[in-house]
Amino acid sequence: MKKKLILLNIFFFVFSAVIAQGSWELKKNENGIAVYTRKPATGNLKELRVVCELDATKAQLISTLQDIGNYNDWVYSNKKSEILKSLNPHKIIYYTESRLPWPIKDRDLVVQLDINSGPEILEIQAKSLPEYLPQNKKFVRVPYSLAKWKVTQANDNKLKVDYTFSVDPGGNIPSWLVNATMAIGPYNSFVKLRELLDKKNSK
Repeated sequence: MKKKLILLNIFFFVFSAVIAQGSWELKKNENGIAVYTRKPATGNLKELRVVCELDATKAQLISTLQDIGNYNDWVYSNKKSEILKSLNPHKIIYYTESRLPWPIKDRDLVVQLDINSGPEILEIQAKSLPEYLPQNKKFVRVPYSLAKWKVTQANDNKLKVDYTFSVDPGGNIPSWLVNATMAIGPYNSFVKLRELLDKKNSK
């Protein structure tokens, strides 16, 4: 009886969290790149999702994501990126700085990139490690960010990408401003990523 009560409590907790989370709402759909946002289960900052197809192989996508030093080529507002530690080829800790429009102070963050390439699904996670390095007074350290990629093989040798992202940028940026502009960066990043992969394919 006690086990049943515990299971019921877990079920109602999970069910309540799903209801509170809200459903994905389409915010932008251009060039085959669909961007969605939704209300999170807790907090005021929305979560983001990008669905698109890339003309690339899994190996090409992985090598591009591992090329930390050239993130300026495609990551929106990226100012600088460098590898801090390579635990193995598929687990990298790196540092990155993001340029934000005045008067908002630039951000920096430390990220652990984990790549898990299975036979059917390529799963990638980029999670912030805010305490990994001492804070730099020139920047506001991002206290939390989490990006997840689920990549599967689509038709015509393309990759289908389902990308989700949540972030707390830290500092005193109003949540309404973050939510209003949240779709801009990821959309532009995927446009640039697609162009970069297309160039690799054309060589």
